[in-house]
Amino acid sequence: MLDARARQIIDPPLNALGRTLARTGVSANAVTLIGLVLGLLSAVMIAQGAPLAALIPLLASRLADGLDGAIARATHKTDFGGYLDIASDFLFYGAVPVGFVVLNPTDNAIAGAVLLLSFYFNAASFLGFAILAEKRGMETSAQGSKSLYYSNGLLEGTETILFFVALCLMPWAFAPLAWVFAILCFATAALRIWAAREIFQDV
Repeated sequence: MLDARARQIIDPPLNALGRTLARTGVSANAVTLIGLVLGLLSAVMIAQGAPLAALIPLLASRLADGLDGAIARATHKTDFGGYLDIASDFLFYGAVPVGFVVLNPTDNAIAGAVLLLSFYFNAASFLGFAILAEKRGMETSAQGSKSLYYSNGLLEGTETILFFVALCLMPWAFAPLAWVFAILCFATAALRIWAAREIFQDV
């Protein structure tokens, strides 16, 4: 819901930095993998009891996630680059809740499992929509220039990062926050399926 508005703010400086990095020879795929490593490091730090310190690699990983696309736009976008980016994103999104489950399995396991289930459902609805949109030749740049069709929803990348930041700041509130976010993820997926029914049912 916030991605399109956030893109208006963050894209200009990201694109400028991306062009600078591209001139030095840094590749978009390398930055994607650096971002993934940083994101997984944040999950490990959370699991080891340092969620506040984990904010540093977590936010750095999201910076890298924005920069890889900026570098690609400044050089050459590839289908594999987009594929690697989305796969890395989903691994990161799953790793952070697992970190909180490992941190406190007694209090967090059930809420964490339901949260991951909602992520799985939401991701399936997102990717399925993207496949059908590609088949129809649909395009959108509301969430920036992407390799896949990014359908909007109640919860998008911006909301997820804000959620992760809140969890790192308030790890003791993981369970109630996870339940609320999971419900919203289920709602996002259900609304996307409803939209797909309206758009794609004639074929």
